[in-house]
Amino acid sequence: MTRSTITGTAPPGTDGTDPQARDRRSAGGPPATAPRAGRLAPWLGLALVLLAGSAVLALTIGPANITAAEVLGSARYHVLTWLADHGLGFLDPGENPLSRIRDAIVWEGRAPRIFTAAAVGAGLALSGAVMQAITRNPLADPYLLGVSSGAALGAVAVLLLGFSLALPLAAFIGALAALGATLALAGIGGRLTPSRTILAGIAVAQGASALVSFAIVASAQGDSYREIINWLLGSVAGASWSSVAIAVGALVLIGTVLLARARTLDAFTFGDTAAASLGVHVTRTRWLLLTITALLVGAMVAVSGSIGFIGLVVPHVVRLLLGARHARLLPVAALVGAVFLLWADTGARTFFAPSEVPVGILTAAIGAPVFAWLLLRTRGQS
Repeated sequence: MTRSTITGTAPPGTDGTDPQARDRRSAGGPPATAPRAGRLAPWLGLALVLLAGSAVLALTIGPANITAAEVLGSARYHVLTWLADHGLGFLDPGENPLSRIRDAIVWEGRAPRIFTAAAVGAGLALSGAVMQAITRNPLADPYLLGVSSGAALGAVAVLLLGFSLALPLAAFIGALAALGATLALAGIGGRLTPSRTILAGIAVAQGASALVSFAIVASAQGDSYREIINWLLGSVAGASWSSVAIAVGALVLIGTVLLARARTLDAFTFGDTAAASLGVHVTRTRWLLLTITALLVGAMVAVSGSIGFIGLVVPHVVRLLLGARHARLLPVAALVGAVFLLWADTGARTFFAPSEVPVGILTAAIGAPVFAWLLLRTRGQS
């Protein structure tokens, strides 16, 4: 089994083949059935419709008896009321189809959680695809640079000190500190290369994990212990509209930059030499992409904790459908990641009702066998 088979990218070289055909072969299917660039729009449209439908349906799932029509009617009421309050309304909002209690269940309980899960899923899938391209490593995931472990260290510190309200900020600062340590360590004594970056990330992650474990064993007890464990396993149970703003804001700002770099990522998948021959300043661009991707991951981890396998598995699955061109891969992977985590979190809060499990447990339970299937499938084709 070769790396190019797993990642959906061709190895470096100048074999004279058509890049589009090479892209199709790397996706794992026969050239005749591989998707063409013009087929992005249907896939994108399908993913958007699936995401919107999933969000509406997820809002109806739970103990309260709420229908999709009531959710849509309530959304219309709130939008028209907000427009009228700001002097922009021209339609009568009418009556809210939901009572005050049921309205609060939907818009103060379920909606922030669902929207946060969707944004985090999109951000992690997008980050995973970018990391795999930059490092040319099929096993790269968003937490490769130790960002998750650094965020965990910051989160555990404030939870043990009793400042849980500062958790998102502390987690983000911890993620930035881990990123800085990883890049500094990787850049010592030479240029920043994929292998040095991976090794530095592993070193920083293990060091931060050791500190987290020591802090838990030495200090955590009672409620703080349960809170720490839930955060480390990944959960959006405590999401609020501020969590939505953080996750969506980071996704839009940083995601736009990453999407604009799709051609650069294509060049990186063929190796540093090929990228340089195409006019890419390899070292500077790698630093830039690693930094902004880690910032995106840090924002996601700050509101959800460490949720695994999305950034690892989703890009591989989308490559099998669309090929390796990042202009197609990145937006669809983000939408698929959003749908996946949205439904994983819905299952986490309903499968074991009235209790619930951290969503990271479900993503690992689903992601591990899916990734094993991908390995077996590509092994059979190699």
